[in-house]
Amino acid sequence: MVNSCLLFKRVTELKNYPIQSLSSADFRLEVGVTRCKMGIKPNVSTWRSLENEIQAKKLKGPAQHMPPKAVRQDQIGHWPQWSDKKIRCKFPKCDGFTHNLLFLLISFSIFVYLTTNTYPIVTRFKEEETFFDPKTKSRLNFPSLNEPYSVNLSVVVPAYNEEERLPPMLDEALDFLEKRIKEQPTYKYEVIVVSDGSRDNTVKVAEAYAEKYGIDKLRCLELIENRGKGGAVRLGVQSSRGATILFADADGASKFEDLVKLEAALKDIVKCDPVTEPGLISKKVALSIGSRAHLEKESLAKRSLFRNILMYGFHFLVWLFTVKGIKDTQCGFKLFTRKAADVCFQNLHVNRWAFDVELLYIAQKLNIPIAEVPVRWTEIEGSKVTPVLSWIQMGCDLGLIWLKYSIGAWKIKNDKID
Repeated sequence: MVNSCLLFKRVTELKNYPIQSLSSADFRLEVGVTRCKMGIKPNVSTWRSLENEIQAKKLKGPAQHMPPKAVRQDQIGHWPQWSDKKIRCKFPKCDGFTHNLLFLLISFSIFVYLTTNTYPIVTRFKEEETFFDPKTKSRLNFPSLNEPYSVNLSVVVPAYNEEERLPPMLDEALDFLEKRIKEQPTYKYEVIVVSDGSRDNTVKVAEAYAEKYGIDKLRCLELIENRGKGGAVRLGVQSSRGATILFADADGASKFEDLVKLEAALKDIVKCDPVTEPGLISKKVALSIGSRAHLEKESLAKRSLFRNILMYGFHFLVWLFTVKGIKDTQCGFKLFTRKAADVCFQNLHVNRWAFDVELLYIAQKLNIPIAEVPVRWTEIEGSKVTPVLSWIQMGCDLGLIWLKYSIGAWKIKNDKID
């Protein structure tokens, strides 16, 4: 490439010669290339003044000598196509709004990156590490998810002010599990009710069931302050003993008998039976989730137009920013192997309604197999989800999930997967 200083010197030499042999267009081309190589934006008025000077020299008569050898095109390489009439160099234009928007986005991303913890920090008060035994009137320590399994199934039930809806759900679940024990005497289970800072009698209801069935089958984890559904499920899972871990909503909207469908789907993935082979399945990594997608047409007919628009908008954001290929991310009926639960929940950041989406996002990023299974579902009155505020909050959470993982503010540990 020709040295920029030499090119500039060449232009000044051209300026001092009567150059009939060099056309005005050629001269402009030479000057334009020189200035572009030097990083100088072309100035139309400058070119015109130079051209006028050249024309004046042409009128003085024949040239006495020729200018030095012109710079060849093959020395310079490709140059822009200059107009013979106007000297113009086009540069991309950005208006003020675009500049401001880019500045805000970059500034916000930097702020988020600098103020975010890369991995989740889980706070658990000392009182939350124990549960109450109604028979002995004493408090006992919860086990850890890092310990080996000791029962076939753990059922985690997050509950916030659920004194009315919790009993029917527990009755249905416990009846099903007790029947299974009669069929298979070696089968063991536990139900962990997580009271998420409830202000009603949720804890008393759970402890009444613990007294009836025994603390080996039912325990109540009482959280001192509200953590959100995701936070409650996480602490319940981390206190579980099961080879497989199910979390189910306290309203009982999903039929508990459909656990059989989730177990069958899990069996197809890991090639071992969750009911009869707990030792094998506890070491596998997979999950099966309940889905209400097959009930969508019926739900559309019952919901208002506004709620349907919110639902479709949320599904679009889920597909756009996070989870692909899952039709229903929000069904509160999900079954994990013990190892899959450990891996997914140790990486969970979101504590509110969108925690299901992040769980599935983490699973997909770690290539954990996911089976989506149609389940029966019934709308139960008393939902804690407010149609507008909750959907807006979930939409914001989805955007933050995408942003924080994209810029590296959040990262996923996979040290527990072989």
